[in-house]
Amino acid sequence: MTRQTPTGISRRQLIVRGSALAVGGAALLAGCGGPSIPTPTASPTGTIRAQLDEAIRTIADGSDALGVAIHDLRNGAVYGFNPSYASQSASMAKPMIVLMAQRRARATGTTLTDEQVDQATAAITHSENDPADALYAYAGQGAAYTELAGELELPDTHADEAHLESWSWTWTTPADQVLLVQRLVEGSSAITDEERGFVWNLMGEVIDEHSWGVGAPRSETVKVHLKNGWVKFESSDGLWAVNSMGQVDGDGRSYRIAMMTRTADFDTGRETLDTIGHWVFDILGSGPIEPG
Repeated sequence: MTRQTPTGISRRQLIVRGSALAVGGAALLAGCGGPSIPTPTASPTGTIRAQLDEAIRTIADGSDALGVAIHDLRNGAVYGFNPSYASQSASMAKPMIVLMAQRRARATGTTLTDEQVDQATAAITHSENDPADALYAYAGQGAAYTELAGELELPDTHADEAHLESWSWTWTTPADQVLLVQRLVEGSSAITDEERGFVWNLMGEVIDEHSWGVGAPRSETVKVHLKNGWVKFESSDGLWAVNSMGQVDGDGRSYRIAMMTRTADFDTGRETLDTIGHWVFDILGSGPIEPG
């Protein structure tokens, strides 16, 4: 996909607009029945991989602007449906931003201030943008983002050279986001255990309004750590980048998953990822992904 960046409208205007849609999305969907997302007419059959292929291919409905990556923690198997699909991170970049800020503080022999802890909390649990702006500026913006991605060994995650000041324009893939979740859980020489634990705990406290996509199966018995992102390209192709990444544990399942798509409107993007999230959860209830 050609890399495109909006012009004629500020990043904050776009993100705030996206946030308002996300918060109000449930009411909108309830009022109109929601977008019509294609789903399999019958439960998929065959191997777990074959079932995932059938369900996601049906939901994608021919779109090449959709990528999914899954790591089944029960046996270590991985699955991908266009997992190298690259697009802008939008608010899915916020865990990286908080890690950047913690690394900057550590490099100066300090820790995050109380105000910065509050900013990190708001940025991840409520997806607020002004706190993310402040932390991104403090941490060194695009150069620091790309540096951290390199140290975390995320090969396709980096800042946009034309918009180093804009975290929502950073680039990534579903495969890289699953790797990021792995680094947050298992550790990396690039971050301390305290730093990754802080971010991971916040990802487990995302508010209900933003618990879609990966968070679709969240319940009293299913714990989800996640972060979503969404942004509209107002002055280029007019499409929305809608993303979701995290980890699902409970009811016999344990897997990491990242999903990224590009759709005509936010509601369609969110409903697409919700639908994939539910189908993946249901299919993986039949057993782990076969090694492949």
